[in-house]
Amino acid sequence: MTTLGTASAAPGEVDTGRLPVGETRDGSQFGLPVAVVNGAREGKTLYIQAVSDGDELNGLGVVKRVVPQLAPEELSGTILVVGLVNYHAFQVAEHRNPVDDTKMNRTYPGNESGTSSERIAAATFEIASRADLVLDLHQGSTSQMLNEARVRCGPRHRLHDECLELAKVFSCGYVLDQKGPDGQLARTAPDEGIPTIDPELGGCVGWDEESIQFGVDGVFNVLRYYGFLDGDVELESQTRATGFDRYGAPSGGLVTFRRDLGDEVDAGDVLFEVTDVFGKLKAEVTADRTGIFWRSRRLPQVATGEYVCSVGTDVDQY
Repeated sequence: MTTLGTASAAPGEVDTGRLPVGETRDGSQFGLPVAVVNGAREGKTLYIQAVSDGDELNGLGVVKRVVPQLAPEELSGTILVVGLVNYHAFQVAEHRNPVDDTKMNRTYPGNESGTSSERIAAATFEIASRADLVLDLHQGSTSQMLNEARVRCGPRHRLHDECLELAKVFSCGYVLDQKGPDGQLARTAPDEGIPTIDPELGGCVGWDEESIQFGVDGVFNVLRYYGFLDGDVELESQTRATGFDRYGAPSGGLVTFRRDLGDEVDAGDVLFEVTDVFGKLKAEVTADRTGIFWRSRRLPQVATGEYVCSVGTDVDQY
């Protein structure tokens, strides 16, 4: 019997339930939605979580599609799922946990006696620690972004090769291979010996069907490649960036992009222009280095210094 919160499943069974993690402001207990898919045969354990940032919903779309397709009688091993992590932020469609104004994916491994976010992080990190592989599903929040997988442990980490392999198996087509900030699950879990990636499934608000499908395909690639399900996976070359240049607005106004997501850019290429409300050119911003146009803001209006776009640099294939 495998148990996760109130969900328990014997070999060959599926169950859903809740993982209690605290109380709301009116004293009501709340729990995160969880699922256990316990395969009929022994094998590895995969942990999947989504919505650790409350407005990043494409990962939830992946969970919603994947779990009903899993037949435990055909599965070797166990899949543990937390459908949405950042409970409070999800309720109000915000990025950060409004209870403590914290970005959840900066609080791992958490603290079971700490803040709201730290307690949720501790509860979910305990689940991750039971796994052999971890997929932490994200998206570009309100930005437009390529479908990518992020390897966040850093190139000198002992599990770097294993995390790169997991990203290649997930096969979004693009990989950002750059050490992440302290407190990210994809940086912290490898320290416990667990290969972990952070797929960023597109961007902008709400559901994106194409990006969700990338995530669904990626999960099933992982399940087949690592022996949870029968079937072969043909590994495809990924475009990898190990650098990431961010560009802000030199003046306030309206942005017009001169490059599309996925475009190759050279140093000196125009990335975007800023005009006033009557279309008069105020500024033109060019790329500092060769790379790939990776991420851009959704809304056209900007203030001086506000984030506009990013270019992935130091690009290769692996």
